Amino acid sequence: MTLIIILACVFLAVFLMVTLGERFGKPMTDEQQGKYSKVIRILVFVAIVGAIIKTML
Repeated sequence: MTLIIILACVFLAVFLMVTLGERFGKPMTDEQQGKYSKVIRILVFVAIVGAIIKTML
């Protein structure tokens, strides 16, 4: 029962984020998208390397 409550809360939170993001969010410029995509790539790479190192230890 606890799992169902947690899943319901997660789905409700995601629904609210998507709804509010579509309503009040402003579109990004191409420069902002490029900047964020570079940062995201680096963060994902670091997270993957960290996970690999963690599993090796």
